[in-house]
Amino acid sequence: MNKMTRGAVVLTAVSALALAGCSSTDAEEPDETTTTDAAAEVEAQDITLWLAGTDTPEVALTYLTDTYAEVNGGALTIEQIGWGDLISSLTTALPDSENTPDVAEIGNTQAATFTTVGAFSDVTEYYEQWGGDSLLQGFVEAGSVGDSIYAMPYYFGSRAVFYRSDIYEAAGVEVPTTLAEYTEVNAAMKDQGVGGAYLAGRDWRSGISWIFANGGEIATYDGEWTATLASAESVAGMEQWQELFTTGGVATATDDDTTTYSAINDEFLAGTPASSTLAPSWATWTLGDFDAETESYVWNPETFGVYALPGVDGGAAPVFAGGSNIGISAASQHQDAAVQLMDIIFSEGYQSLLAENGLGPANLDYVEAYTSLDTFPGVNEIAYEAAANAKLTPAAPGWAAVEEAGIMEDYFQAVAEGGDVATLAAEADAKINELING
Repeated sequence: MNKMTRGAVVLTAVSALALAGCSSTDAEEPDETTTTDAAAEVEAQDITLWLAGTDTPEVALTYLTDTYAEVNGGALTIEQIGWGDLISSLTTALPDSENTPDVAEIGNTQAATFTTVGAFSDVTEYYEQWGGDSLLQGFVEAGSVGDSIYAMPYYFGSRAVFYRSDIYEAAGVEVPTTLAEYTEVNAAMKDQGVGGAYLAGRDWRSGISWIFANGGEIATYDGEWTATLASAESVAGMEQWQELFTTGGVATATDDDTTTYSAINDEFLAGTPASSTLAPSWATWTLGDFDAETESYVWNPETFGVYALPGVDGGAAPVFAGGSNIGISAASQHQDAAVQLMDIIFSEGYQSLLAENGLGPANLDYVEAYTSLDTFPGVNEIAYEAAANAKLTPAAPGWAAVEEAGIMEDYFQAVAEGGDVATLAAEADAKINELING
């Protein structure tokens, strides 16, 4: 987000998602918000928060604006920047003290690029206050340079397989226990004309799981970053993904993660041709039976199910960690007010609100509200378990440039179109190596 998808999130990382906000109870009263002594003394200031896409639900936006007004006395303006425009918008705005957002969300895969160039303020001194070791440590590392923290975790999600349990039963197949069986199950349903895996050809944030599961990596670090898509392990993973796409897939090579939700929901509801997809946990917001009265999707456990993508030899495969980081612009003229906003974001009230609305909270002390959601039985529990085994993209200064160039999308599409994996991987490595070290 991703994309988290978008992230994807992630992440997605994360992924480029445009999801409808899910319904929730009214925001809690901001009585659990804490502020630093320094920030508590700041005068009322109007500040701006940039959030990525529409992943943060409306009830959370209201909580932030209302609570900031009460704590600070100023107005909080929230702008939602599309995932596809986020990197270019931040690159232009962050250095400009007159136009920079005071606080900004970034995809976890983009954090290293902005932190290494000094775009965010050093917030190391607030680490303990904002959650300390209870925070998502992988995301803390993604937002750090050396021992200094510049971008804190915002939320997490993890990919799992969403499937039509009724179609599986009708086709006489069972939930697979290995990655090879996942291909076999989907190929069997595709052969029967009743289903198959919807894995978009350009959705590398989902497809990268096959590389991770086979022991491969996107890149490794030894003094500098070097792309490793052409390693034996990474090639083996992509060949396995290619086999699935060809024999058991029902998406097209040019589909990407932005089309997954509009396409998969209609096809899930129709019952064919898609019977499963690999998506972040917040896919529950758009997968289900549509309720016209509430204009939202209702998860029906009699029709839909979820399971962890199985590994090569069983267990759970490593998946891409969707989600985001968040930081204070170094160019902001309202540093203390921005700290107040971050105090609110990391308060129990807001962290619980995120969890109750299907976003994995940055502070794992509040994860029970996420894993125990009755709205989507079992979904977030599986996503949380998968998150423990999830992986991020390389924490390289040039990774955002790699994403913006669409190298991974182009590579996956070419593989989906049937190209030779080893040759395509070597070509992709060469392109990544031109950008990855910044």
